[in-house]
Amino acid sequence: MSVGAMYPGTFDPVTNGHVDLVRRAAKLFDRVVVAVAASPNKTPMFTLEERIGMARIALADAPNITVDGYAGLTVDYVRHHGLRVIIRGLRAVSDFEYEFQLATMNRHLRSEVETIFLTPAEEYTFVSSTFVREIGVLGGDISPFVPPGVATALARKRAELGL
Repeated sequence: MSVGAMYPGTFDPVTNGHVDLVRRAAKLFDRVVVAVAASPNKTPMFTLEERIGMARIALADAPNITVDGYAGLTVDYVRHHGLRVIIRGLRAVSDFEYEFQLATMNRHLRSEVETIFLTPAEEYTFVSSTFVREIGVLGGDISPFVPPGVATALARKRAELGL
């Protein structure tokens, strides 16, 4: 039986922690969809198209990983695309309460969908898109925390926004 999984997120921008998680998930599932959420309530720095593009470049060499954008409920995307699992990352204990509530709500909405939690490699436990954006906007070096090209994209965005 083929089992597909979805790794949803805003990915504003995609980090090495995201890449680590999705590559490890790709060893567990036949196919993994990195689903970049439109997230209009979060007002992302990068457009949906930019975030999809950065994730596609970072994961281009992985044959069973695809990147797609979406809006709406995550469980609806899972059902519509024939997936069975939602992957969520837990960096710290503080992430658990929110992620547990989210997984429980998703199970209530679609009982056939399971959520699996993965933890990042130790070197990425402190890396978040929020920190990366802040460091990058302030002119700091984010290259150790992001795939090649993301640092360039953030520098370009910084200039575009006049920061």
